[in-house]
Amino acid sequence: MATVEKMPMLQEGYDRLTADLKRLKVERPTIVDAIEEARAHGDLSENAEYHAAKERQGQVEATISDIEDKLSRAQIIDPKDLSGDKIVFGATVTLMDEDDKPVTYQIVGQTEADAKTGRISYNSPLGRALIGRKVAEDVEVTVPSGDRYYLVSKIEFI
Repeated sequence: MATVEKMPMLQEGYDRLTADLKRLKVERPTIVDAIEEARAHGDLSENAEYHAAKERQGQVEATISDIEDKLSRAQIIDPKDLSGDKIVFGATVTLMDEDDKPVTYQIVGQTEADAKTGRISYNSPLGRALIGRKVAEDVEVTVPSGDRYYLVSKIEFI
């Protein structure tokens, strides 16, 4: 029997998914109403409103299913409960790049990742390279733009 893979995420990522799910479930009746209204206009084969509403319904149902799956497999991790000297999920890591400029990232779940805000997925190339590293270790990462080198300078659980 296949095991269900847990999805680690922070509480705020879980809350965001829950809010998205609620919003989509509220949108459901609106879509059904739009389909009924478009159906009332007659010939469905040339009814653009009907086809658009049916397509939106399919998108919403697929998204709801995807979010429900993620929430059912969620493993909520609070970084404040963690400690240690190795980089793990939830850790906030300060790295020195090749130009000795500090860059800070938090290791988060796939649904929470946003590189612009310093949150990288544990599944990203850099995230995978960082997991298990300690302060003062060198990290080499192959990314689409080429090889990058970092030095781990600080690990925090905040």
